Amino acid sequence: MELKREVVVVLDFGGQYNQLIARRVRENNVYCEIFSYRTELDVIRKLSPKGIILTGGPSSCYDKNAATYSTELFSMGIPVLGLCYGAQLMMHLLGGSVGPAQIREYGKTEVFIDNTSSPIFKGIDSPTICWMSHFDYIKKVAQGFEITAHSEDCPVAAAENNEKRLYALQFHAEVLHTEYGGMMIKNFLRDICGCSGNWRMDTFAEEAVKGIKEKVAGGRALCALSGGVDSSVAAVMMSRAIGTRLTCVFVDHGLLRKNEADEVESVFGPNGPYKLNFIRIDAKQRFYNKLKGVTDPEKKRKIIGEEFIHVFEEEAKKIGEVDFLVQGTIYPDVVESGFGGESAVIKSHHNVGGLPEHVDFKEIIEPLRDLFKDEVRKVGLELGIPENLVFRQPFPGPGLGIRIIGEVTPEKVDILQNADAIYREEIEKAGLSRKIGQYFAALTNMKSVGVMGDERTYDYAVALRAVNTIDFMTAEAAEIPWEVLCRITSRIINEVNQVNRVVYDLTGKPPGTIELE
Repeated sequence: MELKREVVVVLDFGGQYNQLIARRVRENNVYCEIFSYRTELDVIRKLSPKGIILTGGPSSCYDKNAATYSTELFSMGIPVLGLCYGAQLMMHLLGGSVGPAQIREYGKTEVFIDNTSSPIFKGIDSPTICWMSHFDYIKKVAQGFEITAHSEDCPVAAAENNEKRLYALQFHAEVLHTEYGGMMIKNFLRDICGCSGNWRMDTFAEEAVKGIKEKVAGGRALCALSGGVDSSVAAVMMSRAIGTRLTCVFVDHGLLRKNEADEVESVFGPNGPYKLNFIRIDAKQRFYNKLKGVTDPEKKRKIIGEEFIHVFEEEAKKIGEVDFLVQGTIYPDVVESGFGGESAVIKSHHNVGGLPEHVDFKEIIEPLRDLFKDEVRKVGLELGIPENLVFRQPFPGPGLGIRIIGEVTPEKVDILQNADAIYREEIEKAGLSRKIGQYFAALTNMKSVGVMGDERTYDYAVALRAVNTIDFMTAEAAEIPWEVLCRITSRIINEVNQVNRVVYDLTGKPPGTIELE
């Protein structure tokens, strides 16, 4: 599906915030994609981008093997914004000087704007708080550049060549800790790049449905329906495009939340509001057998993903010739699996990476592959999917398999299902369900001594996870009221067998991920 859209390229030099930069661009209704710095310039040029953003990175730009790029990038007439390492690299390649800073800056820093008429700082008062994270600094700006901001310890916090539309920010404008970072990015996109902001979810939904019709033509498709937000939106979109030529296969792999399999069938099955060809497969034992003795999280993810494909292929053979496999892959899945930008593989997603060998589908259709989670939700609402489905708690494809640390067994699944159900019920009762970005229980592989009914116990610890996030790329632990946590803890310990301890995970992302595995 080729949608007509303005494009901004995020050129990734290994920075941890590559997805966050892309997310900030999307917030301004401008489409963007992440590319590795190894991407040939001709590939970038053919996209006809409205602007280019250079990310941060872990290296020193003057090192022999540092990530770098062609200087032609800056003479294409396309606006370029360099952030942190990207700013230093811009100066280094264009004849400026970069070296180790005498005083390194980390965290919130007061930045003084020297040129209030700079287009990047339009509407921003001086001083302003920005997020610094650098051990090198720009010692001398390249010819044609003007210093537009500084901090107490950094003489070049920002510089620009307004004539050539090149802008360098030593700080991270993309993170929320930079007070007016969103406005700086908006100024770059709208005023400097001239983006109109035509990336809208109502238009996307309409054009995506049209594109699916053209691609599938008279063919048939099989949709991998998990009941989660992503696959549900993908299923409804496909159904609108090709109707009864779509068959939705729901695999109950025994790793779902409590009663979730029945809930999914009640919505998408024959008695639900959507007239889909719906097939429910009970594959619990099959998945448990495959996962027996496996403790490595990456192996668990891959085993679950491969088994999913095998189940779908087998079902496709039963229903006759099927041309396309439909998946609810979204953009963070792609990037975290190592298929976008320069960042290392964070975790494998079972629905990313193309068709495995020896499958009978001609092609995979991933109608949501370009979208972030909040964009998927907007598309869902545009398609008329009820809010309670669109805003349900995110659930990973591997299910509870990656919320159980260590080996997955039916016994552990039962423990976690019950604990998680209590957690979600109490959060709902407290009126917090729409105020927390994501929350769930996980079963640790730790057992500890306890006392229950005057007797010694040696049972599992359940970890509660709750985070606030706007993009699922970064997250902070949610502050759940103490009395709510105490009530949840009491209920889990009293009502769930083999649990004698409950802990609350305060780790943010980074350094953690939202899921435990």
